[in-house]
Amino acid sequence: MFRSFDHDPLSAAIAPPLNETPAARSARLRAEAEARRVSDEIDEQLKVERAARRRQRPCVKVLILGQSESGKSTTLKNFQMQYARETWLEERSSWRAIIQLNLIRSIVTLLDLKHRLLRLRLAPLRGVQQDLQRRLGAAAVEESYNPGPGGVLPRPSEFAVRSRDGWRSALERFRTRPQDAQETARAADARVRKAAEVTEVVVGCAEDMRALWEDSAVQEMLRRKKIRMEEEPGFFLNDIERIAARDYEPSDNDVIRARLRTLGVQEYSFWVEQAGHEWLMYDVGGTRSSRAHWYPFFDDMDAIIFLAPISSFDERLREDRRVNRLEDTYMLWQTLCSLQMLAKTQIILFLNKCDLLEQKLRAGVKVRTHVPSFGNRSNDVDTVKKYFQSHFKEIAKQHSPEPRRFYVHLTSVVDTRGTAATLRTVEDGILRASLRRADLL
Repeated sequence: MFRSFDHDPLSAAIAPPLNETPAARSARLRAEAEARRVSDEIDEQLKVERAARRRQRPCVKVLILGQSESGKSTTLKNFQMQYARETWLEERSSWRAIIQLNLIRSIVTLLDLKHRLLRLRLAPLRGVQQDLQRRLGAAAVEESYNPGPGGVLPRPSEFAVRSRDGWRSALERFRTRPQDAQETARAADARVRKAAEVTEVVVGCAEDMRALWEDSAVQEMLRRKKIRMEEEPGFFLNDIERIAARDYEPSDNDVIRARLRTLGVQEYSFWVEQAGHEWLMYDVGGTRSSRAHWYPFFDDMDAIIFLAPISSFDERLREDRRVNRLEDTYMLWQTLCSLQMLAKTQIILFLNKCDLLEQKLRAGVKVRTHVPSFGNRSNDVDTVKKYFQSHFKEIAKQHSPEPRRFYVHLTSVVDTRGTAATLRTVEDGILRASLRRADLL
């Protein structure tokens, strides 16, 4: 038979002879199988050699510290987005359920504040909220905070996940494909059906959710109570139309803004290809009850990133309404700087949430009302940032056991583009310090 491979030269080159005999075909197949075996062995050997080279290089360990809601998890997500892009893209669609949960919790909060009439029409959302939380697993728990005045949202009990690998274990429960060879396609299909059911409820309630958020009485109530929902983590009420859609897929920015509270010690691993190093990053929690877990990690870190949310100068700790959040951050910073075991450790300060700081100052909130030491300085953004930065620097200077270089960055870690530039600078500095410690630089 005549066959033409003019349209595909590669196919013509690898095609078997036209008049191949059975014996020749058998010999050719044996030779091809042997070639594949040798190729697979070479690939496996290369993989082993790459793993060995990785082990020979020092692992960079970074501890991320700060108050609860200071931006630690958001910083970790930025690192993952920049340096573990493949894993990030695999997990991104799974964040849809978390974002839906964030949106629903905000709506439930508004319902608890106002509009009993709409509660009946939006009642299905409560069932979806409970279902999503149940599907996150038995490791999940709820923590409640006492509501308080002064712009603090009397939010419902906050859902949290207790796991060594933080949000990753929770996201696995929302994957739409089999997680491993042991899981059947039927189980994955069941998750797809459940996700579709949740989405249908959210879509069905979209109009009423939007009406509730845009209601003038609700907005007036929030203004009167000085509740700033836009500043709350996991705020998506301005995105109802986009999120409450059947074809909604989370963007990078959505995932960065999403809120999933984690409890206990979280460990995240990133392989930084450009530098050829593995990074281990630890988030040990920021509530007062979790700070006792910080100390065992201090003696084995290449660097500490400390998140200081400077927009919180007019806020109180949720777990202790007597304590100003900025004063609590000052105390934590002073404690870190004064520890002898950290005298040689690089500590990097992120003065975070600068975007929220600017919003507050534009709204007329006076720093001196809440920070008496600010005095009669101008209440403009640049002056306030400079004041806070100099105060943190002075604390480090006065309380460090020996002179230490002051590393500081003004950040809004929800701004992925700006944060990416900051992380490149931070990554380079940490890596150089790690190599010096290992006598490799």
